[in-house]
Amino acid sequence: MAQAIETVDVNVPVSVAYNQWTQFTEFPKFLDEVESIDQVTDTLTVWRVKVGPVEKQFEAEITEQHPDERVAWNSTGGEVDHAGVVTFHKLSDTETRLTVQIDWEPTGFLEKVGSTLGADNHAIKKDLQNFKEYIESKGLEDGGWRGDVEA
Repeated sequence: MAQAIETVDVNVPVSVAYNQWTQFTEFPKFLDEVESIDQVTDTLTVWRVKVGPVEKQFEAEITEQHPDERVAWNSTGGEVDHAGVVTFHKLSDTETRLTVQIDWEPTGFLEKVGSTLGADNHAIKKDLQNFKEYIESKGLEDGGWRGDVEA
């Protein structure tokens, strides 16, 4: 199983960063490979992604969520086998550090080569930079879900 870990500091309060991250249907605005996300329930999402010419669909279940602290998930069905967590760390009243860790199972030759060459870390780093630019340019979140999901 491959693992990717990346961090970004954003110049917004932790509640703004966290609230934006809970708005999964907005992810295509800053995650390059995400075509769409449907929020089926509070904890179930359906993702459609496109990496290069390859399109995939999968379900992801939120397995743990605590406001302003963390969101963890696990794929439950579809063409992508992965799990991940994003944690939120208050650096000051106006600055937050996000750390994303994703564990995934590369399938096929191209995914295995890409993982070996660090393409997964590069993609996550770029997406976090996109998130930073998106949330800092707005200064406010698109919405937020403050529910708690226990592990």
